[in-house]
Amino acid sequence: MPSRSNRRPTSDPRPPRARMRGRTLQSTTTGALPIINTLLHRVKLEELLEAALPKEDRRVRVRSSQAILLLIRNILLSREPIYGLGEWATRHTPAHVGVGGEHSGALNDDRIGRALDTLFAADVPSLVLSVMTHVVREFRVSLDELHNDSTTISFHGDYTEASTAQRVFGRQTVAITHGHSKDHRPDLKQLLFILTVTADGGVPLAFRAESGNVVDDQTHRETWDLLCQLTGRRDFLYVADCKLATSDNMAYIHQRQGRFITVLPRTRREDAAFRTRIRQGQHAWTPIWEKTDDDDTVVDVFATSEQPTQTVEGYRLLWFHSVVKSQCDAVARLDRIERALRKLTEFQEKLRSPRTRYRQRAKVEDAVAKIIEECGAGGWVRCEIKELTLEQYRQEHKGRPGKTTRYVKRVATRFDFTTVIDELRIAEDAVCDGVFPLVTNVQDMTPLEVLHAYKRQPDIEKRFSQLKNDFFVAPVYLKSVRRIQAILAVYFFVLLVEALLEREARQGMKRLELDSLPLYPERRPCRRPTARRIIDVLETIQQHTLIRRGKPEEVMVTEPNRLQRKLMKLFGMNPATYGR
Repeated sequence: MPSRSNRRPTSDPRPPRARMRGRTLQSTTTGALPIINTLLHRVKLEELLEAALPKEDRRVRVRSSQAILLLIRNILLSREPIYGLGEWATRHTPAHVGVGGEHSGALNDDRIGRALDTLFAADVPSLVLSVMTHVVREFRVSLDELHNDSTTISFHGDYTEASTAQRVFGRQTVAITHGHSKDHRPDLKQLLFILTVTADGGVPLAFRAESGNVVDDQTHRETWDLLCQLTGRRDFLYVADCKLATSDNMAYIHQRQGRFITVLPRTRREDAAFRTRIRQGQHAWTPIWEKTDDDDTVVDVFATSEQPTQTVEGYRLLWFHSVVKSQCDAVARLDRIERALRKLTEFQEKLRSPRTRYRQRAKVEDAVAKIIEECGAGGWVRCEIKELTLEQYRQEHKGRPGKTTRYVKRVATRFDFTTVIDELRIAEDAVCDGVFPLVTNVQDMTPLEVLHAYKRQPDIEKRFSQLKNDFFVAPVYLKSVRRIQAILAVYFFVLLVEALLEREARQGMKRLELDSLPLYPERRPCRRPTARRIIDVLETIQQHTLIRRGKPEEVMVTEPNRLQRKLMKLFGMNPATYGR
């Protein structure tokens, strides 16, 4: 992917120079690299990588730790392809990218690939554990509440050699294979990427890569054990989606003095029983929260049921109602019905065609049921199939018809159907719109506190969005599964640095008593700066080196504007020495 900085022909890997009568002006991009390097230094990532990676030959010009850190910087800033990292590094100050200009020629795709092999051969779980233990202590990240979720990473191609798990370099690989695709691409093979973040700033805390056919509800116990090892405690609040709500998973955490919040699946009997009571009017809602936006405008209203209930396992079951979710449920239902009606109409045209292949009632019933099921309109739409008898008369023999021509009667059976929308069922289900149940084993939290903890779960979706949309992790174009697993670890560290950058910026705003920053176009205010906006604003800063014969080099840095100076101060950096 092309960088946003000024590009030069790929045949010239050197930074831009301007020659003027014995003087040479060399310009390189500085951007947000000093801030990113400060965070990497505080994380101690290079030091921990050196300790974790296998020892390398001293003759290696670019160490694997340097190559991995360069890859992290590149993904954060420009997202250049691997084969373009050497050229990208020459456009930046060597001291800022961690690799000297004389070694830029060694930064080819083969060197980066071998660095990924080295990372795979290391003990990545122990490396992540060491890094996060230090990060929690250095940045004082709260571990009271942790959120877990997973996403699928799709792959284009066969990947036949990676279809089964194997042992390579003494490490277990995962299988790139078909499974339940969360990207709605069942035609592609995939891996499962499991991530846990903190409620304190959405900082990534742990990750795992699993085979593409692994089911989510099989991952929570191992993830919870890992988090206990990382945090050194068991009383943190573990928040996850409905895949956690199995009897075995909840019992595993509860019996080990853990605390959890999850969503009750719609397939549970408790859900059906409560919705039946709602339809019968045997319930009462109590408003508990009016959610407002930055302008103090009410955007949603939440209520809770006054009737306390429990799951069959004895866990606390809380029921909530959201006005916005009620509207979304109604729109989603209408969309499913309209989609089903549209597809049924298309199928009906096929049935009425003289060349239709649906000549048996069972085939028609199966096709209609499949359409309704695929559209998710079961219960609201049904079809009444009817059998039609068509009579046709044809000449007994070929030729021009005359007075004595005899005709033969042929009877053909055709099928048609009438679509019926169950308005009564729609009205009954509309009463339950906006309702969702939460399960927890925590007794000392109020319903509002439980709701607030669950509403912080979308923070992890933001990290998945950055992973796929900002960094374009999918599809992955590497062929070796070991390198794919290694680069997923690199992306975890990228998400970590990005989250820390956002967290430090927002804490800096509180320290400087700033309500917002004019980061958006037309200097519109931004209350919660993102890493992408901060990087874009600082991108124009460059370093210029003036080289003159017989005189020492003179280094000059672009004078930052007012907004750039504010951003530098958020991270405790002096604008006068920034980039020097």
